[in-house]
Amino acid sequence: MKIKTYINDKFYELHIDPRMSLLELIRNVLQLSGTKEGCSVGECGACAVLVDGKNVNSCIYLAAWADGKKITTIEGLTPFDGLSLLQENFVKNGAVQCGFCTPGFIISSTALLGKNKMPTKFEIRRGVSGNLCRCTGYKKIFQAIEDTANNAK
Repeated sequence: MKIKTYINDKFYELHIDPRMSLLELIRNVLQLSGTKEGCSVGECGACAVLVDGKNVNSCIYLAAWADGKKITTIEGLTPFDGLSLLQENFVKNGAVQCGFCTPGFIISSTALLGKNKMPTKFEIRRGVSGNLCRCTGYKKIFQAIEDTANNAK
């Protein structure tokens, strides 16, 4: 089937297998490697992307559903001249361990901060509750998100 979509502000007209996941499209067809495959069942958040600004697990989202949508991956959130404020705060707070889960956390945090500029500690926890980190506790991740919200005042 044919889909038309924007991925990271670039227009694509693609012929895809209707059974293909958005994750497969992003990683295997477009060769964007920032979005990770963790669990393949929508439980870990490593594959998170924004679909029209909404946080979505791309491993369980069909590429066909992306037709007419605006998709943003971690590559689309990273400015050409360095890191975003959120990414800088992840580094500054030591919220990046092995890095595998980081793109998903950045995507989920971006979706959260896009809806709520000043989330409470509880709202931050709830906002990234679909993301798992196997390396570290979540305290540094929560602090990075809180610092970003406080710096964006």
